[in-house]
Amino acid sequence: MAIPDSKKVLIAGASIAGPTLAFWLAKYGFTVTVVERSKTLRLGGQNIDVNGPAKQIAQKMRIEAAIRAANTGEVGLQLIGQNEQAIASFPKEGSISGTQELEILRGDLVNILYEATKQNVEYRFGDSITNLEQHPNEVTVTFSSGKKETFQLVVAADGVRSSTRRLVFGDEPKFEYLGLYTAYLTIPRIKTDTNWWRWYTATDRRIVMLRPDNQGTMRASVAFLESDEAYEKLSLAEQKSVLKSKLVGAGWEADRISNALDDSVDVYFDKIGQIKAPSWSSGRMAMIGDAAYCPTPLTGKGTTLAMVGAYLLAGELSQHERHQDAFVAYEQRMRPYVEEVQKLPPGVPWLVYPRTRFGVSVLNTVAGIIASKPVQKLFSLFTSTKTEDESKAEGIVLPDYVYTHAAESS
Repeated sequence: MAIPDSKKVLIAGASIAGPTLAFWLAKYGFTVTVVERSKTLRLGGQNIDVNGPAKQIAQKMRIEAAIRAANTGEVGLQLIGQNEQAIASFPKEGSISGTQELEILRGDLVNILYEATKQNVEYRFGDSITNLEQHPNEVTVTFSSGKKETFQLVVAADGVRSSTRRLVFGDEPKFEYLGLYTAYLTIPRIKTDTNWWRWYTATDRRIVMLRPDNQGTMRASVAFLESDEAYEKLSLAEQKSVLKSKLVGAGWEADRISNALDDSVDVYFDKIGQIKAPSWSSGRMAMIGDAAYCPTPLTGKGTTLAMVGAYLLAGELSQHERHQDAFVAYEQRMRPYVEEVQKLPPGVPWLVYPRTRFGVSVLNTVAGIIASKPVQKLFSLFTSTKTEDESKAEGIVLPDYVYTHAAESS
């Protein structure tokens, strides 16, 4: 089916979901513009992984080699005990491990996606959508720059607090807070650092982590439980002050991270929650990624949902003459997978954030048992081997959509 040249699509957000969608829409012959509020690509962020169906999409996009070349070098997950020594190790190649085959910094993946799309997609940095007027055949978009333009479709891919989503859906869907705050920052690497992802559970419901990157530094994170949404609209100085107070007396590398906060320029501090939208489209507007179905970092599937949703939405738009039918088909394929991913085990996150030393000791003891060779061997017997179609193993089907002639030559 030929796609008219006039099929103009505007995507808000140049992180992971937006450029992935732009890649496939351009392949299918759409004219694509990506608008990004930041003046440049936002290349900060922590370690993420590209696994399962996301890996398959990366292969289809021919960017798997670039992702592998940017690997963080992380060799696995180690839990650090109260004596500040490793008490449980889960190697990358083991049957249980938090480290996946394709570990990469978020910013590196953003840059790879940009490089793969910039020749066929128009990027507008330092601008954003301020108003949307939907009409029978188009959407009139007003930008913060003052410019007005019409598009056939608009897609929000601008994150969990999507301003584009708010223009269409108002205050719905609501952010479902999970009682957890987290902070990320980059700190200098020292001689005692390793290529393990090191996880330390402190008392008073706090967790401190260090992960290696491919830039000669370390990615630190601090997470803590907070029953109230107590830290809204803080300045950077106030955020750092809160984090320092939470690190007092935590032990292990807490003082080191606290001291590094003074000079850090990339602190990210936010509450953790999910977005559960009753619908991902309205008229000529749709949503993908965290804007539509943020699963939280607790699931480890944010990147996967972003890439899968983008792939499916682009594919369905290429197969249907009516965008309404494409939106329905996209949601029918994607929603069961999203709902499964968003299910958190009972007691999470509270269960892994003990308050007392005894609680931390119990948690570490259980981790040590799970990491033992007999238990690891037992797990390997029940762990299914990877299939050629990793997406089916995860409960999502990735159709091979048919390219147009124009797409094949692009």
